Amino acid sequence: MKQMAAIMQMTCFILVLFCILLESKASNFSKRHEFFDVILNEDYDPRIPPMHDGNPVLNTIQLYILGIDSISDSTMDFKMSFFLRQRWYDDRLAYAERFNFSKVELDNRVMSKVWIPDLYIKNEKKSEVHAVTVPNKLMHLYPDGLVVYSMRVTGTFSCQMYLQKYPLDQQTCSMQMESFGYSTDTLTFEWNDVPLLTKPNLTLPQFSIGHVTNHTCDITYSNVTFTCLGIDIEMSRSYGYYIIQVYVPSFLIVCLSWVSFWLNIDAVPARISLGLLTVLTMTTQSSGARATLPRVSYIKAIDVWMATCLLFVFTALIEFSIVNVKARVQQRRLSLNKLPLLIHNKEEANVENPEITKKSRDNARRVDKISRILFPTAFFGFNIIYWTVYVLWIPENQLHN
Repeated sequence: MKQMAAIMQMTCFILVLFCILLESKASNFSKRHEFFDVILNEDYDPRIPPMHDGNPVLNTIQLYILGIDSISDSTMDFKMSFFLRQRWYDDRLAYAERFNFSKVELDNRVMSKVWIPDLYIKNEKKSEVHAVTVPNKLMHLYPDGLVVYSMRVTGTFSCQMYLQKYPLDQQTCSMQMESFGYSTDTLTFEWNDVPLLTKPNLTLPQFSIGHVTNHTCDITYSNVTFTCLGIDIEMSRSYGYYIIQVYVPSFLIVCLSWVSFWLNIDAVPARISLGLLTVLTMTTQSSGARATLPRVSYIKAIDVWMATCLLFVFTALIEFSIVNVKARVQQRRLSLNKLPLLIHNKEEANVENPEITKKSRDNARRVDKISRILFPTAFFGFNIIYWTVYVLWIPENQLHN
């Protein structure tokens, strides 16, 4: 009997506790209904900024960079994903005196009833807010009227690139956030105490990411000042790909053109074929290396390299023409001198002068011997100057950034 009584008491206690919990949940649910009826009622107008005592609304911004997906040299832009987090105070949404919620988390369908700063990204080409499975937006309301608003954005943004040192260059890409319609009299932007956060181990296949810095960029249009914040992302191009795919092959092609200097001066087909092959190969490779670049008017580092390599292989082909001419010039002069003899005495005219022939061939061989030293020395000297200049030189337009 005592056991039955204890079981009955325990059962009654559980039922009472369950009823209390249900009542608490129902009360909490009804309070939330009341919250929206009281706070977001007809008196609240989301079209009016929450200015307090005539002071502008202070919007505090923080960015969390998830990733930089791609950077395009041809279109001069970059694609980036990030969380855009904003915080401001709206006294009309303060509820500390009426409700005891620590915070209120709003649904996407309710966010449209709350005033939101008209922030836009100035250098945006195309962007979107993620919407799988629902729009990736978050809005929390706090008792003192603090509004926390966050969204996940992926966009393509323009980036002014300076390609004088390409592919040994460094670039600085920016993103600027500005108020579209409110002047600084109504709305101002300010960086959070921790303005920028980045995902750990953020990497790119063609660039290494350096410093990410923030700045203020307020701007005036027609005597009206608009608030603006910006970030600068420093990136250095990883040129290992270009060393393997561009520089080393073109270097070897130039060296291949020097093989002609060791071939016999009588090997005309072989030397012509080798010269034409290297010239055409360098032309094709030069076109391929510049195919993905914008048509800028200034000279890039890759242009200097390709033009010089093409000049060396073309000069090697011209060198053979000079050698060939020198090998035959004395013979042609001898043939012209024999022309009168051909009319009177053909046998005497057909007699060759071996000393003249040997001298002309020696002159041709001397040109080849000089070329064997001159061409490699000049090319290696060019390499020293090229790599020293383009590794150490900083363009003037980047010094001002």
